[in-house]
Amino acid sequence: MRTRIVVALVVAGALLGAVPASAAPDAFYVDPTSNPAKWVKANGGDPRAARIKSAIADKPMAKWFGNWNANIGADVSAYVRAAFTAKRMPVLVAYNITGRDCGSHSGGGAGSPAAYRTWSSAFASAIGNLPAVVVIEPDAVAQLDCLAAPQKQVRLDLLKHLTAELKSKAPNAFTYLDGGNSSWIAAPEMAKRLTSAGIANTRGFAVNVSNYRTTAESARYGSDVVSHLGQKKSFVIDVSRNGNGSNGQWCNPAGRKLGEAPRLGAAPAEMLLWVKVPGDSDGKCGIAPTTPAGAFTPEIAMRLINGT
Repeated sequence: MRTRIVVALVVAGALLGAVPASAAPDAFYVDPTSNPAKWVKANGGDPRAARIKSAIADKPMAKWFGNWNANIGADVSAYVRAAFTAKRMPVLVAYNITGRDCGSHSGGGAGSPAAYRTWSSAFASAIGNLPAVVVIEPDAVAQLDCLAAPQKQVRLDLLKHLTAELKSKAPNAFTYLDGGNSSWIAAPEMAKRLTSAGIANTRGFAVNVSNYRTTAESARYGSDVVSHLGQKKSFVIDVSRNGNGSNGQWCNPAGRKLGEAPRLGAAPAEMLLWVKVPGDSDGKCGIAPTTPAGAFTPEIAMRLINGT
């Protein structure tokens, strides 16, 4: 038990800045069951497999949890415990908000507010005292405009519930509400929304999740949001697919490229993460018109590797 506690403190200490980032270059957990890893394992004879393995599958990226998990408590618990055994920090995404994605490509989520509260409690309890990074409900805050006024408040209340559950039941988790991206909601408005969604319960917010904006542009936006929050908060940046920046399109655009590898300490951001899994489709659109959201294809992966 003492060894486990020491590991938790070292990893958590690195994230908090108590340990230089250079001392923990491999802090994050590599998911052996990610979509790219499963494809590589099943297609070892494919000439693309080696490049996809080295460029994507062997990199640490987030694990997304939602209504596809039959037993959210068991699945989250197994994942964070596997990461802890490996002495690495897992990155999780909670993605089950009621009315998710405004019914678009990634539509779904919990069937009712009550169901979401139950799910949220199980999600947080399953992390428990183990260390983890949690990105909370991509797009949920930025997409408030698609909801009528009563539903907006319901969503904000649900987000506050999840942030409170994580604060109470997962005290060693580094939690970040999703804050959209630099081209979406103006920083003053985003700060207002994050406050209403419970950012006081979290370590901060995430920017550029599943988008393509450059790290520099995202850092400026994150800093701008912080300046309007009125409270000291940190932010992280999703750099999984921003190597070529954005062409203004968000759904499987051509010509995008993998970003730099995830790492701790990237001031003014706290971390650079691969939140979106490279190679997973954004929906039936762009360069993958027949591939549903969340499904992996080697074609998307290779184009991200080559920047084409």
